[in-house]
Amino acid sequence: MPAAQRHMLTPMLLASALLFGGCSPPAPPHTASSLKGESVTAVNGIMRYPASDFVEQREGLRGGTLRVSAATDSGSFDIHGLSHGNMQWLGRILFDCLVYQAEDGTLTPWLAKAWDISADGLTYTFHLRDDVTFSDGARFDAETVRLNLEHMRDPATKSPLAAAYIAPYLKGRVIDDFTFEATLRVPYAPFLDVLSQAWLGMISPKQILEAPRSIATRPIGSGPFVLDSYVRDQGAIFSRRAGYDWSPPAIKHQGEAYLDRLELSYVPEAMIRYTALEAGDSDMALDAPPQNAAAIRANPQLTLRSRIRKGNPARSITFNVERVPFDDVRVRQAMAKAIDRDGLAWISGFGEFLAKGDYLAVNTPGYDPVAQDALAFDPATANRLLDAAGWTERAADGVRMRNGQRLQATLLTYDNPAFPANVAVAVQADLRKIGFAMAIEVLPLTRVMQLRYAGEFDAIGGGYWHTNTADGLYILYHSNAIPSARLIGQNVGHFRDAQLDQYLGEARRSTDPQRRRELYRLAQQRLGETVPAVPSVESQMLLAYRKAVGGVLFDGSHNVPLFTSVWLAKEQP
Repeated sequence: MPAAQRHMLTPMLLASALLFGGCSPPAPPHTASSLKGESVTAVNGIMRYPASDFVEQREGLRGGTLRVSAATDSGSFDIHGLSHGNMQWLGRILFDCLVYQAEDGTLTPWLAKAWDISADGLTYTFHLRDDVTFSDGARFDAETVRLNLEHMRDPATKSPLAAAYIAPYLKGRVIDDFTFEATLRVPYAPFLDVLSQAWLGMISPKQILEAPRSIATRPIGSGPFVLDSYVRDQGAIFSRRAGYDWSPPAIKHQGEAYLDRLELSYVPEAMIRYTALEAGDSDMALDAPPQNAAAIRANPQLTLRSRIRKGNPARSITFNVERVPFDDVRVRQAMAKAIDRDGLAWISGFGEFLAKGDYLAVNTPGYDPVAQDALAFDPATANRLLDAAGWTERAADGVRMRNGQRLQATLLTYDNPAFPANVAVAVQADLRKIGFAMAIEVLPLTRVMQLRYAGEFDAIGGGYWHTNTADGLYILYHSNAIPSARLIGQNVGHFRDAQLDQYLGEARRSTDPQRRRELYRLAQQRLGETVPAVPSVESQMLLAYRKAVGGVLFDGSHNVPLFTSVWLAKEQP
């Protein structure tokens, strides 16, 4: 690769850049152990938000335009063709799903009024609503469901997410206009869970058949809003869908959305998102800057919410286990124990994010705290593990050696707000204390993705995988999820463990909820032992809005706002 396209940062250069940037807060000895400003509880180790966060409490005022900011543009509205995090809330603006997942994991009706599952877990029969239409006038029916499932898995869609989620889907059959039968190759317990996620919403059958490429910029859904205009990297305008009356019953909203319009602006600069909200130039910031969280809470005109995404937490490192030294589990364990997660949580979240040492988000159905301390910060144990692995010699600069080889690797990353440069530097500094030399290589995102899926890296920095089911562990760590020419798999570290594969595979096939919980508990314990990656913090979304904004409910699958229920009141002086 030409030198101009590569960016290798030494510890000294990166540290200097951070000093002059002045963006790192001083790290306290520990971060908070609970979510600031949220009345969460724990049930069997699983964190729960109040039920009132997910159900409409009163009828809202109608009318008005909500001005919303977000940090980045996903570049497309094709929910089936993306894995971008924006689809969690964008998808709910434009599209509806077959089923709805409540925050506690309960599956409830939406476009499907009811469903039957065969005793062998292979056949799902969906009984559909007969009063739903798309904004182009097309009818929602059983053929629509069949077309949408085919679109998700069509190679032309190039889906990195939806296609993987329905991989066990074999075929569909239209029984009658409003009855659809889905047949699976093998039993797949998370099938309904994944169908409730925004990426698997229903797109107009007419658009899929006649103009599938237009979905990216002119999407047609059955949702509570329609897209009026879109300018890439600038923003989009949505208007209320007249006649909409099929919100999921679980949220207790009836009829059309309350707002007339949504004006969405993409604002990469965190300070501008904050100052616009503070000045009243915007009403809501979907990516509220954590460095301004204290100021937002102190402002009587503003509200701040902290929402953990279900699924897999953020990672500081994913190892390529096919490369030395990460083919040795003792080295991986040592690195995980050498990284100060409390420090990382403070650096990345300014005291707002929760440090994380295990492999499922604490609010995910199926989470178990069995391995929460398995990778606890313990440099002394990290050093003993490296000694046991044979890295006992030392070079003049303090780096460990074995048989004349230095203990070193390169951490591949890109300019990533979710994994800022100062987090990479902190990881680098922690590892240097145990004698590991970790270089940091920053490349353009497109090149990082090429190397990532080709497995041509030592270790990769950053990343999270949000899903609403513990099957997210299968997506990231089962050997069947290793990328190949036929699969855009997410097990990019090429991790293989027969015991873990057995647990996760059986959990997918099991029709017994109690047995699935036990299998996921064993899987989480096994991941704490085998360490394919290093968890760092819970994957959190900070949402800020003005007091004039009412009716903010959160989606049960994604923990993002549902704009159907949002309304505007006059601000008080």
